[in-house]
Amino acid sequence: MTDMIIKNTRPMAGPKADIRIKGGRIAEIGPDIAPQGEPVEDAAGALALPGFVEAHTHLDKSLIGWPWYHNDVGNELLDMIANERAVKKEWGIDPHVQSMRHALQTVAYGATVIRSHVDIDTEGKLRPLEGVMKTAELLSDVVEIETVAFPQSGLMIRDGTTDLMDQAMTMGADVVGGLDPCGVDRDPKGHLDFIFNLAEKHGKPIDIHLHEPGEMGAFSMEMILDRTEALSMAGQVTVSHAFCLGMPDPVRVAGLVERLARNDVRIMTTAPASSEAPAVMQLREAGIKVGAGNDGIRDTWGPYGNGDMLERAKFIGLRNNFRRDTEVALAFDVCSTGGAEAMNVEPPKLEVGARGDVVVVKGESLAHAVVTHAPRHLVVKAGKVTARNGAALTEAP
Repeated sequence: MTDMIIKNTRPMAGPKADIRIKGGRIAEIGPDIAPQGEPVEDAAGALALPGFVEAHTHLDKSLIGWPWYHNDVGNELLDMIANERAVKKEWGIDPHVQSMRHALQTVAYGATVIRSHVDIDTEGKLRPLEGVMKTAELLSDVVEIETVAFPQSGLMIRDGTTDLMDQAMTMGADVVGGLDPCGVDRDPKGHLDFIFNLAEKHGKPIDIHLHEPGEMGAFSMEMILDRTEALSMAGQVTVSHAFCLGMPDPVRVAGLVERLARNDVRIMTTAPASSEAPAVMQLREAGIKVGAGNDGIRDTWGPYGNGDMLERAKFIGLRNNFRRDTEVALAFDVCSTGGAEAMNVEPPKLEVGARGDVVVVKGESLAHAVVTHAPRHLVVKAGKVTARNGAALTEAP
């Protein structure tokens, strides 16, 4: 069913109004809309918000549904990568089952769009991508899932990974991924030449993890920008994390931000508490499209996270010292409409003609909803109710 009316809601915390969705799109917003035989949901004065966008996560990694994982691994990136490979093999993790559990939990919190990085390596090969793509197909009327072929264990340092990446793109992955060309692969030219050539070959965009801090990260960022310019890929390149943009050298950062804006390179942030991070306001004021994500949740990397993008908006506010209601609203936008724009997918909006992706949540104002992130009364995807009272209507395996 893609026709419905949501009565007695306050769109974006504004005056009370009803929302009519017809054929999966918002057909009317206004007071006292008369039903024409379609189902009616009563929001009882709660807020209506556009669907949430989880723009950076890892659906194949979560250990949701398993007993508590006792983590004794240190903070070295390569150690955590190796440990994850070992645990997935030892436990027999099924990427389809785990991605279903993770995706549906995220849907219950209001997500209508998800971008998932999916491990491609010489041990798991293409099995994780097969599992997440199966989930994406099964949940296509519940949530839009976009896949990134992600060389988590390294690209140039593991023979055979480049072939698997090519196969992943042929198989249907939506985005070419990359990872720390200096810090992991020790070969920035080889790494970046490969992923840009692969993107050009398959006509796909790029989303590269860049955890590298400080000057190392700035060096990698410049190499990414050089290739973006040379290949005329403006609007097709995303840098996730981009910790180097948080380094304490405002002149250096300003130069990078200017080039990012000029080449329409997008930034995805998790607003981490323990690492330097991009300043969201600075990026937005420069005209850079910014999205956000929860990254991995409940996995071998760490015990934190639950898939709630409204809570992630709160973390963005905290990390960026957002205190005014208008600033908190910006944090929310990064986790909704802004995130979709950064992904180049149709953004959820509460306006006539937009797709009927609506989240109903209690709150006195938008900032209040972000801070309290109360359970979602209703989640609607293109006119279909996908979650109610904090629980997805599709049963997880």
